[in-house]
Amino acid sequence: MLIWVLWLCGAYLLGAVSFGLLIARAKGVDLRSQGSGSTGATNVGRVMGKPWGVLCFVLDVGKGLGPVLLYQAFAPVPSVAADRPWLATMLWLAIGVAAVVGHIFPVWAGFRGGKGVATALGALLAFYPALTVPALVAFVIWFAVTKATAYVGLASVVAAIAMPILAAVFGLLFTQQTPGETAVYTGVCLTLALLVILRHRSNLSRLRDGTEAKVAWAEGKTKQPDNPQ
Repeated sequence: MLIWVLWLCGAYLLGAVSFGLLIARAKGVDLRSQGSGSTGATNVGRVMGKPWGVLCFVLDVGKGLGPVLLYQAFAPVPSVAADRPWLATMLWLAIGVAAVVGHIFPVWAGFRGGKGVATALGALLAFYPALTVPALVAFVIWFAVTKATAYVGLASVVAAIAMPILAAVFGLLFTQQTPGETAVYTGVCLTLALLVILRHRSNLSRLRDGTEAKVAWAEGKTKQPDNPQ
């Protein structure tokens, strides 16, 4: 279990690396004082331009994907879970959750991070095959809602709500998972969905008030960085 705890801490610390802040600082931009103040890819794209937002998105996905894949490939199964497959699965899933928590509450940045969408996507994609297909479908939903409305926050909430439903349907109808395994995967997706939705409370409030900002790329516009360097 000590080795597992070390993996858990490593996943959190990697998730806590704020690529949005690092990219902005490298360009001389104080990301927290511009746009929404978030350190995530959406605000990076809004403040600095689409290419930087895409780069941040890819890096944030990677820090969710990497720990989960590495744990599966190299970490020994804790002895307490050796004859309990469901427990081994839960310990594996916890690695992905730790990376997402690190992104949302980064120790390197005063526990003020992003909203967890990209890192959660990366973590879920890594749980092959149980969550890979549901995560891809959720990403398509996110993209479609963003293109239709130009509201990334709304798209993120819709995709988060869809993810546990997709995990349950895929697990029960299209795999050989036991109902217990499907319940574990669905439960973790529900946990991540709740985290993402809670982090988007301000977006939902602005949507209700009609003050939520749209993203330029979804409207087919080219937005210049607010502070080009």
